Amino acid sequence: MRMRKTARTYGHAIIALAAMASLLFLAPAAHAEEEGFVPLFNGEDLTGWDGDPRLWKVENGEIVGSTDGVTIEHNTFLSTKKEYSDFVLRAKVKLRNHNSGIQFRSEQHPDYVAAGYQADIAEATYFGMLYEEKKRGIMDYWKAMSPEQQAETQTWVKKDDWNQYEITCKGDQITLVLNGHTTCDIVDPEGAKKGIIALQLHAGPEMEVRFKDIEIKELSSGKE
Repeated sequence: MRMRKTARTYGHAIIALAAMASLLFLAPAAHAEEEGFVPLFNGEDLTGWDGDPRLWKVENGEIVGSTDGVTIEHNTFLSTKKEYSDFVLRAKVKLRNHNSGIQFRSEQHPDYVAAGYQADIAEATYFGMLYEEKKRGIMDYWKAMSPEQQAETQTWVKKDDWNQYEITCKGDQITLVLNGHTTCDIVDPEGAKKGIIALQLHAGPEMEVRFKDIEIKELSSGKE
C-alpha cells in the first residue's frame, strides 16, 4: 500500500510540474500581449518595410543592412510604410562597424532617404545620443553635457554584441534607454509629432548592422 501511495504521489507531482512548465512557457507571450506590444518585423521577410534591395536582407530572423561591395553616395534607410505618433519602440541592434541609427517620427524622402529624429548607433562617441538627421543635427541637450557625461554613455554599449534600445515618444517628450540606462530624456516642442520608423546605413566605409526583436506599443494621447 505504501508503494502504491508513493507512486500516486509521484504521479501527481509530475502532473503539477508539467502544468507549471506549461504556464511558464505561455507567460512571455501572454505578458507581451498584455503590454500591447506588436512586432514591426515578422522575422522572415521585409513585409511592411521599404529600402534599397541591394542593401537589406533577412538572415536568421534578423534584418541585415550591409554596404559591402556597394558604394552609396548618401545615408540610406529601410523604412516602415506606416507612420507612428506616440509609442514605445523596442529593438535589439548589433553594429559591426561605422555608423547607423534608428529613425523615428521621421519624414520619408525620395531615393530611400529619411529626415528626423534618430537614436544614434556608432562605433564610438555617439551611441545612445539623440540626433536629428538632415535637420538640427546634434541636439542641444547633448552639447550641454560634459565630456565625462558623454563618455559615460559609451560604457553602457556592448561592443560586438546585441544592444537593447527603447525609444518612447509621448507628445513633446522623447526618452531613449540603452541597455537599461537612460541616455536622453528631453521635452522638445520643436520636434515632429508623427512619422516613419527607419533603419540607417551610413555613407562612407563598407559597414554592416543587424536588427532583431523590433516591436512597438502605440500610445493614445500620451497615456501609457
